Amino acid sequence: MNSQSVAGLLGAIVAAIVLAAAFIYGPSPSQIGKPAQPAAAQPAPAAQPAPAPTPRGPVIREVPNN
Repeated sequence: MNSQSVAGLLGAIVAAIVLAAAFIYGPSPSQIGKPAQPAAAQPAPAAQPAPAPTPRGPVIREVPNN
């Protein structure tokens, strides 16, 4: 067996594995051509308003005059 025939054999084995995985993990034949079912929508909880930020201004400190 030369390297080309070994590569062809390994390629056929890999192709068979990929094809089998496509059949196993792919969509079932009954689902082909049908639209996907929408997920059940959960109602969003009511958003609580954010607390108002406290007003911030310049910091004024009393400095003793000695």
